[in-house]
Amino acid sequence: MERVTQYLNRRQQGSAAERAAERWLQQQGLRTVQRNFHCRQGEIDLIMRTGNTLIFVEVRLRGSGEYGGALASVTPRKQRRLIHAARYYLARYPSCHDMDCRFDVLGMAPDGEGFHFDWVTGAFYAE
Repeated sequence: MERVTQYLNRRQQGSAAERAAERWLQQQGLRTVQRNFHCRQGEIDLIMRTGNTLIFVEVRLRGSGEYGGALASVTPRKQRRLIHAARYYLARYPSCHDMDCRFDVLGMAPDGEGFHFDWVTGAFYAE
C-alpha cells in the first residue's frame, strides 16, 4: 500500500511540475502546442512553439543534484525514445513538416515555494 501512495505522490508532483514548467516556458515567450503527447514510441511532456520552431520539451524534476541532477537523467536511451516520438508526431501532423524542430530539456528543482529552472535549448539532436 505504501508503494502505491508513494507512486501517486510522485505522479502528482510530476503533473504539478509539468504545469509549472509550461507556465514558465510561456513566460519566456513560447506557446503551447500540446501537453503529454503519447504514442507507442514514447511520450513528449510538452510541445511548444516559437516563431517557426517546434520545440519538444522533456521536463525533469529532481529533489537534489545527486546522481547528476535532472539534466543528466536524460540518457541516450531516453533521447532516442523522444526522437522516435517526435518523428511519429511529425508524421501524424504534416502541417508541421516545414517547421524547424529542436529538443529542449527543462530541469527543475524545488526552490522554497516554487522551482528553480535550468533550461537547455537544443539539448540534443536527431540524426
